[in-house]
Amino acid sequence: MPTWVVVAMRGGVALTVLALGLSASWQDATFLLRRPGKLARALASMNVVMPLFAAAMISLFELRQAVAVALITLAVSPIPPVLPRKALKAGGGAAYTIGLLAVASLLAIVFVPLAVDLLGRASGKPVRVPVVAVAHVVALTVLAPLAAGMLVRGLARTFAARIARPAAVAGLVLLGAGLVPVLVTTAPAIVPLLGNGTLAAILAFDLVGLAAGYLLGGPEPEERTVLALTTSSRHPGVALVVASANVSDPKPVIGALVLYLLVNAVVSLLYVAWSKRRHVKTPHAGAPAR
Repeated sequence: MPTWVVVAMRGGVALTVLALGLSASWQDATFLLRRPGKLARALASMNVVMPLFAAAMISLFELRQAVAVALITLAVSPIPPVLPRKALKAGGGAAYTIGLLAVASLLAIVFVPLAVDLLGRASGKPVRVPVVAVAHVVALTVLAPLAAGMLVRGLARTFAARIARPAAVAGLVLLGAGLVPVLVTTAPAIVPLLGNGTLAAILAFDLVGLAAGYLLGGPEPEERTVLALTTSSRHPGVALVVASANVSDPKPVIGALVLYLLVNAVVSLLYVAWSKRRHVKTPHAGAPAR
């Protein structure tokens, strides 16, 4: 992959998360740490339900190896760094969204290697992933830009508010510029995966994630929306690190991951549209009905 594509993708992700940090506070980042019940339900949805479901699908159905590896690696990966803005647009609470991103990303440094090891032992196929590699991806794409944005906001709130939107727009532009060549170069790896239940397996993964997050999100509609999206959407960078450390030829797995991203984008957009309509029709508890 050309260097400029990698730089564009990384820069786009960093700017997107930086923009979130420019609008966030320390109280937002630690929101779930002060609410252990909400945190426990969120972690159960993302880190228990999804790995178990992925393992069940692999054991029950004859999936292509690349698809099986992709599903397992996605199931143990944390929230993708570009998701929180989508969750906020869907009506999710800012504090819950930012807090979930921060805590899930931080815990992923320990959880991902541990979960991969346990799943490997359960399947009889030893699997390993370096903690340092996971920490590098999570720090580069989430923790560092989020902390930088929060620091700028703490030192110069007016300046942070002024540059937050331009940073978010610039991030999306860079991501779009990098995504096009990625789709073109991975198309040859995607086409052979079509058929044989691949799309059905990926769609099932997304829908189960939405359902698990919605059911475990608690009574607040905004938090159910956020947890549904964050459970079904996973960090492709971490998934790629896990896959690259355990397969000799990662190209088919990369194709499966890109196919997942395309399916997940469509499913997420439909869910966001449904969630927006539902929030309009159902006023928040305690709010006067119009």
